[in-house]
Amino acid sequence: MPVIPAIHERSADLLSIFEDLHRHPELGFEESRTAAVVADKLRSWGFDEVHTGIGTTGVVGILHGRGTRGGAGNRRVGVRADMDALPIEEASGVAYTSGNPGRMHACGHDGHTTMLLGAAQYLAASRGFAGTAVFVFQPAEEGLGGARRMLQEGLFERFPCDEIYGMHNQPTGKPGHATLRKGAALAGASFFDIHLRGRGSHAAMPHQARDVLVIGAYLIQQLQSIVSRNVRATDACVVSCTQFHTGSAYNVIPETATITGTIRFFSTDVRDLVQSRMRAICEGLALGHGIAIDVAFHEIFDVLLNDAELSDAYLAAAADVVGAGNVAEEDAPFMGSEDFADMLRRVPGSYLNLGHAGTVPLHNPAFVLDPDILPVGASIYARIIETRLPIDKEPTA
Repeated sequence: MPVIPAIHERSADLLSIFEDLHRHPELGFEESRTAAVVADKLRSWGFDEVHTGIGTTGVVGILHGRGTRGGAGNRRVGVRADMDALPIEEASGVAYTSGNPGRMHACGHDGHTTMLLGAAQYLAASRGFAGTAVFVFQPAEEGLGGARRMLQEGLFERFPCDEIYGMHNQPTGKPGHATLRKGAALAGASFFDIHLRGRGSHAAMPHQARDVLVIGAYLIQQLQSIVSRNVRATDACVVSCTQFHTGSAYNVIPETATITGTIRFFSTDVRDLVQSRMRAICEGLALGHGIAIDVAFHEIFDVLLNDAELSDAYLAAAADVVGAGNVAEEDAPFMGSEDFADMLRRVPGSYLNLGHAGTVPLHNPAFVLDPDILPVGASIYARIIETRLPIDKEPTA
């Protein structure tokens, strides 16, 4: 792939950074070591400004390009990568496996951070752009609201951007295949917690219990049928129960239970309908079985909206690296969520998916990010800066 030559020459350095980050995964708002690595690299490469502690562990680097004629050098373009890992025990078998028990980079954020660092090193050396590049290394993307924390702490007030771009790896088995969808590209997400309180008893005397295990199991079945019987087939929505916790002994019918999960949606009306039906089902079961059921919703992710014009620019920048035959617009939105959506609500921009070898899905203990995409992603990040902040050519004599 025609990656930028200066980035290709540093492929071994990128691999070293990536493997180091992979060995030391950190959960959201705990990325102190990762943030220190990022900040130290930016400083060593001569960044004009390096700011830490934004959104708890976020890092922002500021890089000014060469002077330009006509005032175009006042423009500012942002590029963003996420840094956090997941609470997963790694089973990938790679030589650089996680050294932190119960922690794993199973979504490729170590790769995202490495790719953005690769672009940062190249652009710091070349300064081949006009205006200002804003490098945002974000904590806590995995459902903890890292983007919102950075925004609440004045991210774009302190570091204004005219537009901003993000990227995610995808184990599609298609190395270097870059895709995005204009408009609504990724789903919004609402997380839920349901707490049941019944009456515990001896396992030999279930008639004395109000059995939250049985009621909870039935409730999960009811929740999973909401979409198929309440939401129009043409409106995309997914309800997934992902945790069910209850009981602690063989001979005790438990008194309490907790169910958690997510709602994925592209319309707030659909989200509100699903939440209303969930409340009604819980109220009915509580009344019918004589127990208490409490439901709480947490609005975690907005729908991610890609700007059409800037998406064209991003695809063109990617085509410069991977070739026009390897870029495409997605026809359908993706039901996954991404808190880069919060940044795109404040600043226009676009979010790109970059395919790589391997098909083990994200968030799987055996997931492996193909390191061959590191210089590819770094080159795409660099090209979007260079193409959106071009240096005016001097007039010929």
